[in-house]
Amino acid sequence: MTTGNGGTRRRLPSLAQLRAFEAVAEHLHFRDAAAALGMSQPALSGAVAALEEILGVTLLERTTRKVLLSPAGERLAVRARAVLAEVGALMEEAEAVRAPFTGVLRLGVIPTVAPYLLPTVLRLVHDRYPALDLQVHEEQTASLLDGLHTGRLDLLLLAVPLGVPGVTELPLFDEDFVLVTPLGHRLGGRAGIPREALKELNLLLLDEGHCLRDQALDICREAGREDAPVTTTAAGLSTLVQLVAGGLGCTLLPRTAVTVETSRSTQLLTGRFAAPAPTRRIALAMRSGAARGAEYAELADSLREALAPLPVRVLGSDA
Repeated sequence: MTTGNGGTRRRLPSLAQLRAFEAVAEHLHFRDAAAALGMSQPALSGAVAALEEILGVTLLERTTRKVLLSPAGERLAVRARAVLAEVGALMEEAEAVRAPFTGVLRLGVIPTVAPYLLPTVLRLVHDRYPALDLQVHEEQTASLLDGLHTGRLDLLLLAVPLGVPGVTELPLFDEDFVLVTPLGHRLGGRAGIPREALKELNLLLLDEGHCLRDQALDICREAGREDAPVTTTAAGLSTLVQLVAGGLGCTLLPRTAVTVETSRSTQLLTGRFAAPAPTRRIALAMRSGAARGAEYAELADSLREALAPLPVRVLGSDA
C-alpha cells in the first residue's frame, strides 16, 4: 500500500500478480500459463483478477475458447515485462555483490550442444565453483534468446553468431562438421571430401527451429546447392543418425557429437571434408552490461581450458 497526493491509500500490484499476468499475456491460455509458473489455474486466475481490481482496468477478454489481451492489457503487458526484468536485474546485481560464483546461475543450452558439452561444464562447475547453483535449461535458440531478454535465463551456451542487439557473445571454440553415411556409401570413411559433393547427396536434417539445420542449409548453399535437400527430418541428432544407419541418407554432425552418436550403430561411417572444412562456432552469450559480466567472462576462460581435450579449436577471449 502507498499514499497518493491526496492522502488516499492505494494498493500496489504484487510481483506475483505481475508474473501471473505476464504469463497469461505470453501464453494466452490459463492452463499453459499456470503450468509455466508451477501454480494452479484458480490461483493464477485470482492473481490476474486482483491485478485488474488494483489497476482499475480490464486486462483480458475471456471467452469460452481462448483468452485475448484487451487494448489496456496490450499496453500494460509491456510495462509488466519491463518491471519484472528490472526486478530480475536487481536480484542479479545483489547476487554479484554478495560473492562471485555463488547463488543461482540459469544456463540455457541448445539441444545440439547439451549432450556433448554438459558433462565437461558440469564437472568444471562441481570442481571449481562448488557454491554455484547451476540450473540447466535445454531449449532451441529462439526460446533461449527470449529467456535471456526476459531475465528467465542468465547465460546461454549455443552456436553463434547471433547478431542480436543487447547480447554479448563470449566465443569458446570452433569445430568442424563431418559427413555421416551408411555402410557402403561411396563417401563413407573418406578424407578430403570436397564440399561440392553435398550437391548430390540425400541429406537428412533436423526439424525447423534447430540452428544446426540452418547451418547445414547454409553449408549446402555455399557448396552450390540451391534446393533445400529435405526429404526426411528428425527432432534430434540421435534419431537423425539412426535414420542414416537405416540407409535413408547422409547427414552432417559437429565433431563433438560424433563419438556419442555414432557409437550406437555399426552401420555408420564418417568422412572428413577437405580444408577448410565447414565449421560452427560455440559461445557463451549474456545480456550486454550484465551485472555478473566479469564472472561470466571468467567462466568462459575456465571453459576454454576445460574444453581443450575435445576435438575442437579453442578460441582466445578476443576472438
